[in-house]
Amino acid sequence: MSKIKNINRRQFLEVFGGCTCGLIMSSCSTAPITQRKQLKLIPESTLNRQAAQVYENVKKKAPLSDDKAQLDEIKEIGSKIENAVSAYFISNDKRDPTYNFNWEYILIDNKKIKNAWCMPGGKIAVYTGILEVTKNKHGLAAVMGHEIAHAVAKHSVERASRALILNIGTQIADIASGGAISRTSRAAGVDVAGMLRTFGIDNPFGRKQESEADYLGLIFSSLAGYDIRESVKIWERMKEANKGSEPPEWMSTHPSNIRRIESLKRWIPEIIMTYPPIIKLS
Repeated sequence: MSKIKNINRRQFLEVFGGCTCGLIMSSCSTAPITQRKQLKLIPESTLNRQAAQVYENVKKKAPLSDDKAQLDEIKEIGSKIENAVSAYFISNDKRDPTYNFNWEYILIDNKKIKNAWCMPGGKIAVYTGILEVTKNKHGLAAVMGHEIAHAVAKHSVERASRALILNIGTQIADIASGGAISRTSRAAGVDVAGMLRTFGIDNPFGRKQESEADYLGLIFSSLAGYDIRESVKIWERMKEANKGSEPPEWMSTHPSNIRRIESLKRWIPEIIMTYPPIIKLS
């Protein structure tokens, strides 16, 4: 009986492994502009729909700012960037990666959080705390361009797809080990599979994605007519705000402030020349 189980397990792994490899091979694509290879197994429409639901919950529970003038500026900057992105791809006879986005912007009243984010489908949130760092519309455009770049480059789709593969791989390993991973989890009271997902996937965007968002964000902000040189000043101010408290880069999913500043300074001259404004500031 044990022999039959082993054969079945081996046959299952061969068939399942072959199907998985075929699925991965057929689901590879590239990020816009950078052409970095990506894995996309999860339908973008599914993530966009889920993101919209989460965004609605955030709007209900988060303390939204009543500073209408500031929110209007955020919406104006966002509109210029989103229009510039669409115009760039259309003018280059390429599919607009934001064609199915339903853009939306909120300002969350929390001065302790120096952050902003953009969910799949163009759902954007800015925290009032980041405004102390951005200082002006060009700085804010740099931050928003970075967050918008995450959505345009489909980083959430990519991360969700990698999570799916890791989950499948963990299940295959559990089958191959005769359930050893499951038994270890139960005996030690630790979710080993969950730990694998946490350390391998569920942290914020990885350094490659963050650097790509920095680069694409500069391009999108430049196309929208903003002064992308302000981005260097932002990270210099962020470095000062952190006062040396940031973790070593190898422990972080983000590039260090110093490395970020170096990369921005290297990219800015080329981007200014290669991606001039499509939309003029009023």
